[in-house]
Amino acid sequence: MKASQERGLWNAAWRTRYVQEGWMPLAWDGDTVVVGASRDLGRGVRNEIRRDLGATAIQVRQVAHREVVDGVLAQFRDEFADHAANGLADDDPELSARHVLSRAQQVGLVVVLLIVVACAVLWPLPTVITVIAVASVVFLSSTLFKFSVALHGSRYDLVQRVDASAIAALRDDDLPVYTVLVPVFREAKIVGRLVENLGRLDYPVDKLEVIILVEEEDDETRDAIAVSEPPANFVVVTVPRGTPQTKPRACNVGLEVARGEFLVIYDAEDAPEPDQLKKTVVAFSRAEESTVVMQAALNYFNARENILTRMFALEYSYWFDYMLSGLDVRDLPIPLGGTSNHFRTAALRELGGWDPYNVTEDADLGIRASALGYRVGVVDSTTMEEATSRMGVFIGQRSRWIKGYMQTALVHARRPGRLIAQIGLRRFLSFTLLIAGTPLTFLGVIPFTALLVAAFAIPWLDVSAAFPPLVLWLCLLNFLVGNGLMVYLNMMGPYKRGTFWLVGWAMLNPVYWILHSAASYKALWQLITKPHYWQKTEHGLSTFHLDAEPTPVQAAG
Repeated sequence: MKASQERGLWNAAWRTRYVQEGWMPLAWDGDTVVVGASRDLGRGVRNEIRRDLGATAIQVRQVAHREVVDGVLAQFRDEFADHAANGLADDDPELSARHVLSRAQQVGLVVVLLIVVACAVLWPLPTVITVIAVASVVFLSSTLFKFSVALHGSRYDLVQRVDASAIAALRDDDLPVYTVLVPVFREAKIVGRLVENLGRLDYPVDKLEVIILVEEEDDETRDAIAVSEPPANFVVVTVPRGTPQTKPRACNVGLEVARGEFLVIYDAEDAPEPDQLKKTVVAFSRAEESTVVMQAALNYFNARENILTRMFALEYSYWFDYMLSGLDVRDLPIPLGGTSNHFRTAALRELGGWDPYNVTEDADLGIRASALGYRVGVVDSTTMEEATSRMGVFIGQRSRWIKGYMQTALVHARRPGRLIAQIGLRRFLSFTLLIAGTPLTFLGVIPFTALLVAAFAIPWLDVSAAFPPLVLWLCLLNFLVGNGLMVYLNMMGPYKRGTFWLVGWAMLNPVYWILHSAASYKALWQLITKPHYWQKTEHGLSTFHLDAEPTPVQAAG
């Protein structure tokens, strides 16, 4: 073997080419290059490999595709790690949450804080009254916006309906390659169920690529996957150690090695309906090219477990069945859900993948897609998940989601003029009320509630002497109207799915919002102290199982 030839055997610029074409260089045998291939390499591909490597001839050895992936990842470990973490930030730093605040935002924040502090010292009570009044307007505006959009969405059914005959008409030979990405971390106790759930997908095995993304140090989960004996089309990818250690960073590694024309994200506990991939292929074939994402609905198999899981199910029903339709029909930016997003892979790569520094990477990606003129569709398939059933886990999960909304709002507020030019003023205002308004609304819940309790429930505390009646009545209006509208929306949620037993539980939404408010203060603190920390949601805690709970279709019947 020639030393000069050995040095030229691998090319870092081809790292995704190796995986997507299904081959990797193994060795030189004189002037012949030996490659391992996981599929049949046509004459054209063979000639390209021979020419690009400067070989006289090519010799092919058959290997499993997972060997190709492992070999390429081992060879270019540092390149994959760096691109997964910093690809978006290097291409366009202003679109990345790597830095919480830009220089201009830092200066602006300092100026605002100085003004507020100075006003609080000179005119303490008027300053407090002004802050409460402004917060009340933001609270009411954001709530009215959500109500208006969801109510508008209730008039339409924009879901891409795919009936059984359309699926039956599909020929396996005509189906595109589909990649399923499943990022897992410390999920040893549920990966067996994961393999079983994804094994139910009705899609040709030779066209289905399931990539399970496991962090480098997570040997326990990797061993559990091996014990579950996944099918040959399951590829376990070890995500190179690096920072930030987040789900979107792992997904970026998966995106680089994905071969599918379409790509979907599932979480470890997800159980998608078996025909979801085929339904999505049909939905994409009917949609315009500008539709680059199809969102399947999410719901919970353990909704009956306790009060918290009931509130989760109500919230998701209203969001996926009404809110998304309303945003779609009004052509407004749609923050994606964290799972069951089906992408055109080429468009996802054009978008730069996910921002690994943003802990709600799905919401951020939806805004970036909107800025480029892309649309999000909705497909009539449901993925069942495990709702968080424990209070501590819930607060941790929601604090991460709310922190991510804060990050997304700050990132896209760096150059508001550019964003308005890209998406228009109407869609920019929608983004502001939904993405920035949601955490601001939650931050206001506890103070508003405390002020109301002090004003109306504690007679000896004369709050009205300190606060003008207008402010107190505005807080009361927020409490009654804001909570009333959200209770109504949550009551609407079960109707499309026929889960009417959930309707009465919507009356607890004001208490549910207090939990969100507590989570929002934790989110704000973490945004300041550890903005990129990914608080993992522990799964596998439910005593319920998927087979014990009827699917939404069964429940509706």
